[in-house]
Amino acid sequence: MKIPDYFDKILWSYDSSRLDPDEDMNLIIISAINYGDLEHWRWIKNYYGKDTVKSVLEAVPVEQLRERVRPLASILFDVEEFNNAPRSLN
Repeated sequence: MKIPDYFDKILWSYDSSRLDPDEDMNLIIISAINYGDLEHWRWIKNYYGKDTVKSVLEAVPVEQLRERVRPLASILFDVEEFNNAPRSLN
């Protein structure tokens, strides 16, 4: 499975033809949430499932998510709490 071509515009610093939807799941989901439009959000929901997207959003440090997308992402993916743990100093 290959990610759709319309992901090229939000994954500009990657060769999207070389990305694997399963191996690069976190990158694809976070990029779609931060920079994508409704088409990207629908694809990640349909491909990964709502529960998987929710799990990724709850696990990554909140700083990886743009502040302005957090409210909508929390509503659409039922995220009750983002990961506010500080990043490691190591």
